Amino acid sequence: MPSLDLSTSSIELTRAICDIPSVSDDERTLADAITDAISSLAHLDLYRDGDTIVARTDTGKAQRVVIAGHIDTVPINNNLPTRVIDVDGEPMLWGRGTVDMKAGVAVQLKLAAELVDPRVDITWMWYDHEEVAAHLNGLTRLAKTRPDLFAGDFAILGEPSNGDIEGGCNGNIRAIVRTSGVRAHSARAWIGENAIHKVAPILMRLSEYRPKTVAVDGLEYREGLNAVRIAGGIAGNVIPDACEVEVNYRFAPNKNSDEAESHMRDVFAGFDLEVIDVADGARPGLDAPLAKEFIAAVGGEPRPKYGWTDVARFSALGVPAVNYGPGDPHLAHHDNEQVPLSQIESVERGLRAWLSKS
Repeated sequence: MPSLDLSTSSIELTRAICDIPSVSDDERTLADAITDAISSLAHLDLYRDGDTIVARTDTGKAQRVVIAGHIDTVPINNNLPTRVIDVDGEPMLWGRGTVDMKAGVAVQLKLAAELVDPRVDITWMWYDHEEVAAHLNGLTRLAKTRPDLFAGDFAILGEPSNGDIEGGCNGNIRAIVRTSGVRAHSARAWIGENAIHKVAPILMRLSEYRPKTVAVDGLEYREGLNAVRIAGGIAGNVIPDACEVEVNYRFAPNKNSDEAESHMRDVFAGFDLEVIDVADGARPGLDAPLAKEFIAAVGGEPRPKYGWTDVARFSALGVPAVNYGPGDPHLAHHDNEQVPLSQIESVERGLRAWLSKS
């Protein structure tokens, strides 16, 4: 079994974690390595549920912070093992998972080992199946079996944020908009009704749609409504009787999923619409006392998180949460994933300084 040396630098630890493949549904080897690395740490109480690992300090501090990161990645595409490259004089660690989000996990593991008596009690969570359907997510499972482990006054998710604080996240809803017709031989098309042709108004509404930028608690969230898939057609000589357009709506956290669905139904009034996936967003949570202290310690200007992240799970449980991790989110899932070595070190310094502060 691969082993992890938590005494090494966060950069070397990132390389070691990335070089253990852990595509969603294949996290066991990395989860075992993490468990083995932290099981001997006397200051942490360890709990494991499948390939989700939770480690907690219990020093009796008045406040608790939850710090979480997922250990799975999207599929590998000739981008492992990792290597250090130079980009305009900046050393970068290249390879699958360096951005999303094993550099963040490496920083967390190193600090979990070294912070024996932090300023607040800490619950560390490393979980599986983040990159796939929500019902498979390790946090979804854990929330059902051990909701008590989510208790905290503030939460930090190590999603890539370029080493800056990103508050909250947009909500996400996917729906299928359908058209129907009548099958016929394409040589006698007038006998049938072409369902593919009938999606033209749907695409027109999407092309004319102007997404909003919505201010929520001091941060501006950009929305988006886009077609992401079209499916239709039977054979090269058949007029199709059905067509589907999958539409993705990223909505600002000033509205809930019911309001987002209502908006989609208004946009596509007159068409059959079925919601197939939905997740509420999360408000920034930057007015929480610990959040203010964290912002002051790390510095910089907080920004909004446009993509959905698991901060929404904590927000739904009443725990204010932010995203804070190394890596450019624009490179998440990109085959050219790469993270500046300086960002890994910077995020480690930021978290260490705040968590160690007396």
